[in-house]
Amino acid sequence: MSIDEPEDDSPETQRARLILSLRSQGVSEPLVLNALEQTPRDLFTPKLFQERAWEDSALPIACGQTISQPFIVGLMTQALTIEPRARVLEIGTGSGYQTAVLSRLARLVYTIERYRTLMGEAEARFKQLQLGNIITRFGDGGEGWPEQAPFDRILVTAAAPAEPKTLLSQLKPSGILVAPVGRGPIQTLKRYLGDGKGGFREEVLCDVRFVPLLDGVAREL
Repeated sequence: MSIDEPEDDSPETQRARLILSLRSQGVSEPLVLNALEQTPRDLFTPKLFQERAWEDSALPIACGQTISQPFIVGLMTQALTIEPRARVLEIGTGSGYQTAVLSRLARLVYTIERYRTLMGEAEARFKQLQLGNIITRFGDGGEGWPEQAPFDRILVTAAAPAEPKTLLSQLKPSGILVAPVGRGPIQTLKRYLGDGKGGFREEVLCDVRFVPLLDGVAREL
């Protein structure tokens, strides 16, 4: 490339650059990287931030929520070690970006959102992408989805104030739950691995920043 040629900054190039960055940061599972590469993050990003859709950063969405940083999406997805026949419960649909990534790895994804506006927008995106293995619910994520339990994997995309016992009770004995835990502005990302006997082994992954997991459903104006 000559010095006068503009640098290629097309969405495809930005996407490829992001995937290389994620790999260098430790998101190394090929199936996870492929799911991230195949999921158009720009579709889940508000128009105001379209130019930043492929940045490795969290971005604001409606209802005071965020679309998570791709590295965190990749890290949490990788930590779940999802198998093709898995049934996954996601707490906090948000924009639907994380949900869409999960849907490319699991047999079924059950996702709960407390904001009706966000849920409607996410459902429209799932339909546009023809993701037919996602089941949505408007409700209190902290209560989980007992009618569909137990789940092989559970992912929580909002910070639980303490160990999410209600959600852990909806996990299969050898299942895995990944969640940010803590009350402050910085929380600890934890992985709970079922021991097959009703107990769990807890692993600390890293520090993260998530919006808090709130009770009930949101009242929107």
